[in-house]
Amino acid sequence: MKQLDRADISASTLYIVPTPIGNLGDITQRALTVLTSVDLIAAEDTRHTGLLLQHFAINARLFALHDHNEQQKAEQLLAKLQEGQSIALVSDAGTPLINDPGYHLVRRCREAGIRVVPLPGACAAITALSAAGLPSDRFCYEGFLPAKSKARCDTLRALEQEPRTLIFYESTHRLLDSMQDIATVLGEDRYVVLAREITKTWESIQGAPIGELLAWVKEDENRRKGEMVLIIEGFKAPADDALPAEALRTLALLQAELPLKKAAALTAEIHGVKKNALYKYALDQQEG
Repeated sequence: MKQLDRADISASTLYIVPTPIGNLGDITQRALTVLTSVDLIAAEDTRHTGLLLQHFAINARLFALHDHNEQQKAEQLLAKLQEGQSIALVSDAGTPLINDPGYHLVRRCREAGIRVVPLPGACAAITALSAAGLPSDRFCYEGFLPAKSKARCDTLRALEQEPRTLIFYESTHRLLDSMQDIATVLGEDRYVVLAREITKTWESIQGAPIGELLAWVKEDENRRKGEMVLIIEGFKAPADDALPAEALRTLALLQAELPLKKAAALTAEIHGVKKNALYKYALDQQEG
């Protein structure tokens, strides 16, 4: 345990430091130690990070590294690391690189043989998932949905039959449009959890079939304000008894004249359902 408690800061090392997503009490002691001890802090917004450092009485040199300058500034930071400086990378909230800047810098450090040390800490996607009540053993983090409806629907269609739990971030002004597109593409019965303002004063976590959840959000304007995480239940293949009645009638007719495998294959092609589901249904009927 002594080794884990050591607070030594190494030269020529980039530290990835998560910061609170709302509640300042969520910062770790290790994060505070690193932020206090490094030579330089690379921040997404130096003003925002400055307020955080001020709260914890940390005096530090700040360097702006955001989406618009990262590819250029990464080389400057890499040079400082190669000179022996230690640098902490932070974003405005949560874990850097998770829908925040830092990828290009970390990639350049890895290519140049610079040590990169990640610290565990706050992440809105994982925090929301842990309380969603949806399967968490396998999940897909997809970041923000596209801003335009067509691109958004195309993205959702590509994920329509994804069996893993889906996690998206969403903004206040696009929430209703995105939820409507989810209902249209994935169906109004798909279960969705809206986690809002996680760790903050007005935190709320509400889950329901997307049609009901959309109506609930529309009832109160406050329910679509703040930082949002949408967690969508993965695709579930229909049970055998959910096969269309027309397909079952076709299967019965063809089965009277053809081998079961051939009858199932033709029925699947005619009705656009899964051959294996039809085949299993017929076997179950025979055994019954």
